[in-house]
Amino acid sequence: MLSVNQEQKELLLKFSKNLQQPKITSEQYITYNIKRGLRNADGTGVMAGITSICNVHGYVINEGEREPIPGQLFFRGYNIREIVKNCQENDRFGFEEVMYLLLFGALPDEQTLNEFCTMIKQLRHLPEGFAEDMIIKAPSPNIMNKMARSVLALYSYDHDVENSTIEKELEIAVNLIAKMSVIMVDAYQVKRRYYDGETMYFHPLRDNESFAESILSMLRPDREYTHEEAMLLDLCLILHAEHGGGNNSTFASRVLTSTGTDAYSAIAAGIGALKGPKHGGANIKVMEMVSHFEQDVQDINDREQVAAYIEKLLDKEVGDHSGLVYGMGHAVYTLSDPRAQLLKEAAKKVVQGTELERNFRLLELIEELTPEIYARKKENSKPMCANVDLYSGLVYQSLKIPVDLYTPLFAVARMCGWAAHRMEEIMSGSRIMRPAYKSIAKPRTYIPLKNR
Repeated sequence: MLSVNQEQKELLLKFSKNLQQPKITSEQYITYNIKRGLRNADGTGVMAGITSICNVHGYVINEGEREPIPGQLFFRGYNIREIVKNCQENDRFGFEEVMYLLLFGALPDEQTLNEFCTMIKQLRHLPEGFAEDMIIKAPSPNIMNKMARSVLALYSYDHDVENSTIEKELEIAVNLIAKMSVIMVDAYQVKRRYYDGETMYFHPLRDNESFAESILSMLRPDREYTHEEAMLLDLCLILHAEHGGGNNSTFASRVLTSTGTDAYSAIAAGIGALKGPKHGGANIKVMEMVSHFEQDVQDINDREQVAAYIEKLLDKEVGDHSGLVYGMGHAVYTLSDPRAQLLKEAAKKVVQGTELERNFRLLELIEELTPEIYARKKENSKPMCANVDLYSGLVYQSLKIPVDLYTPLFAVARMCGWAAHRMEEIMSGSRIMRPAYKSIAKPRTYIPLKNR
């Protein structure tokens, strides 16, 4: 427990009443031409760097105007749809191939891929005593916090940690990528026991399982899963592996990297950023939103009732009163998010004939109705599409993956993207990232203590 006692809490509460923080208005951002949230006035991101790792393509600039187009996602120049299609047509797992592609910049041949997969399996094992000392003895109610702490703790197990060569960076990267799924599941098991009062269980690793299979195998009490389930989780890992240098967690990792800090600190920063509900935690908010629909709407598959509830969501009358329809809208994608489309196709197949089919139909209605309602209520003609979070939670639910692991799974997948961007920053960046803030603080005359 934290060492702040009740008396100290009351004292801090007293101090907080003297807190002085001048309000910064939206008008001031306009006055000083501040790119709030590092966004331009039209919603596009401020250009902060160059990358060859990923291209998130959702619009074109035509005659100076932003023109919407169907979304496309490229890993190292390869269309994500082609990667997924080839893996599905050949009924093979693709996340390991995507890992290699992002880290090394090229597609591996069959022998190289097999060697890489074998290495990842070998590196999954945690250091001796790590699970006991770092995870079991210090339970966390949030798995993301435990993952960040574990990454920082692994620094102490690396005896050549400040070696700044790319070879060393690759060594750290594959080690963290391989181990993170094990850390995630172990942290979840301990959380179950300590906070939920349920049984925890730790299965030994199996060297014959793919990355996706291993996660399901470690997570389930009976270790049983189908090939189709593992392939579906593999698809989720592929789609979450990378999304350009501008997304918040990747940018956070690159910002820390620009200071010259170590890989463990930079990756831990990415995990901390991804934890936020405006970033990686959004799929959980989608599932919470679905629960609100189920509680408050008589028929969640009735168009008129769903439309009326969406209006109330936007008016902050219901749900979490944020005014947001979670899973809708994206900073770059306009007409469509290819990740959402691929997950929607997969979700439609897996929920057919199950109790989750009605929830899928609800999400379809939300996807269909929200853009028109939002445009009318906000008087905003900007195109709006479903993003990856709208359907990812439903897919995880169909795989019986606990809500506690929705965002951690995102982090496990994104590790290779963070590592690739860190290495690119080391190899091509030369300056510490240091943006400016406009100060609005006015000079004040210092008052001696006895006169206050």
